[in-house]
Amino acid sequence: MNRSFFRFLLVGVFNTIIGLSIMFLCLHVLGFSYFLSTAIGNTIGAIVSYTLNRRYTFKSNKSISKSGFLFIIVVGSCYIISYYLSMVISTWISKFFYTFPRDDAAALLGAVLYTVTNYFGQKFIVFQNNSEKNVKKNIRT
Repeated sequence: MNRSFFRFLLVGVFNTIIGLSIMFLCLHVLGFSYFLSTAIGNTIGAIVSYTLNRRYTFKSNKSISKSGFLFIIVVGSCYIISYYLSMVISTWISKFFYTFPRDDAAALLGAVLYTVTNYFGQKFIVFQNNSEKNVKKNIRT
């Protein structure tokens, strides 16, 4: 398995602890809605993620303006897809189990889906370096 994936997971653990802590603080202490809580937690986690993944995981030399823009697009897309899908799944499960903690389960499932989709988006879209592009170009020709 690629070293960047393990680095990404390590950064992801740190990022997830920060993001989920803020998410559950907003959800349970501040009384914010599910989507506002997950958006705030993931925004703060995304800032940490971008900084650490750019330097540590992918060792990217792409400009901050270019990679930052792509990062926002990828993170936003992953957020919408992952947390919407997790809420749909959790809502469906809660129809069968009355005491099922729908919002908490959706937040946790969303974090898993978000991590997987975000890794591939960052690796192949945001921080793809020129040597990876050349390898793909050579494979196609």
